[in-house]
Amino acid sequence: MAIATINPTTGETLKTFESLSEQELDERLALAAAEFTTYRTTDFKQRTAWMQSAADLLESEQGQVARMMTTEMGKTLVEARNEVAKCVKGMRFYADHAEAFLADEPADASAVGARRAYARYQPLGPVLAVMPWNFPLWQAMRFAAPALMAGNVGLLKHASNVPQTALYLGELFARAGFPPGCFQTLLIGSDQVERVLRDPRVVAATLTGSEPAGRSVAAIAGSEVKTTVLELGGSDPYVVMPSADLDGAVATAVTARVQNNGQSCIAAKRFIVHADVYEDFTDRFVARIEALRVGDPVDESTNVGPLATEQGRDDLEMLVTDAVVRGARVLCGGFTPDRPGWFYQPTVITDITPEMRIFKEEAFGPVASLYRVENIDEALALANATDFGLGSNAWTTDESEQERFIADLEAGIVTVNGMVVSYPELPFGGIKNSGYGRELSAHGIREFCNLKAVWIG
Repeated sequence: MAIATINPTTGETLKTFESLSEQELDERLALAAAEFTTYRTTDFKQRTAWMQSAADLLESEQGQVARMMTTEMGKTLVEARNEVAKCVKGMRFYADHAEAFLADEPADASAVGARRAYARYQPLGPVLAVMPWNFPLWQAMRFAAPALMAGNVGLLKHASNVPQTALYLGELFARAGFPPGCFQTLLIGSDQVERVLRDPRVVAATLTGSEPAGRSVAAIAGSEVKTTVLELGGSDPYVVMPSADLDGAVATAVTARVQNNGQSCIAAKRFIVHADVYEDFTDRFVARIEALRVGDPVDESTNVGPLATEQGRDDLEMLVTDAVVRGARVLCGGFTPDRPGWFYQPTVITDITPEMRIFKEEAFGPVASLYRVENIDEALALANATDFGLGSNAWTTDESEQERFIADLEAGIVTVNGMVVSYPELPFGGIKNSGYGRELSAHGIREFCNLKAVWIG
């Protein structure tokens, strides 16, 4: 993919960018390695001041940054502004809590025959972040803020269709006072990622993206014995039981499916509804999906904008077509609107069987799969019948059912009577083919630290 800003609302190429030459890339890596030797010795007070300054800058530029993201990948302007605000919150969270998260952890000195014993967290060095386009600011920031506060330095290889957002991030931290080399954007293609990851100056990597991309990065990093954190795809279940607040379950289901134009790893994708409330839920859900306004994401009244790329729109269309050919039934949507840009009409599809691609593959766009089940055992079996294990949602007011879902849903996140959302305060990540490791919370900042055992006699 060329490094370019292509407006998904119109399909127009607005700006193209040259990738770094081998010499330029080597200079960036050398700068990162050199900077780490001194940046790692800065104290938390100094890092906090820089991070708070960066948060202030981003907050003051919310409007222009939001419009930039909307132009590059098509998210609605309302959601783009919310994404900026979320980044500001995340930056301030780590500025306020990093020192406590990374404080020395005392051990029982007498048990190990020491006068004093403890564990200490120390930064590793330059970390490569390979980031996706769907949340172009937040995905990168939830790596950048904890990494910088831990004393690491960051190298960002962002998706090729959001280069302006990527460059903005690289400049933001420098403008806030962080030393040159602390956080750099690398405008490079996917074919150059292996070269960076194998460079001995790069000590670890984090990737948010597709399962194939994650497997590739993990294989390369494994051969180099380098730490990785992977957050890959998801096919999150959304289970609705008879005791659920149906009004809340339906309204939240719509948001959970079409947030970010349906392009979210933690978007609810498979709606598993108990037979006792299936008809009622379906009627209300379909009516609300049909009422969504599809259009220009800059228009404040738009609910669903275009998909970010033409290929993504085509892939989604083929997924639905495959299901229909094999006997699935479309309750609403199921077509590409006749208009410029990469739009797909919000869709609800049912009568899905295991031989259909959509049963196993992630639908990365505004397409909801609807299933009917007879009991909680059937609901759990279907919810777990996927190679993914990122987020999950369960709607029930029965406490025994809540405990059952919490215990038995195979996922990194379980949300009861709500929708999966990432918070700075909670760990974020998945199991199975959704990846490993955690972002956010205290766990996220510790992923790229050396946990050093200290024994003093």
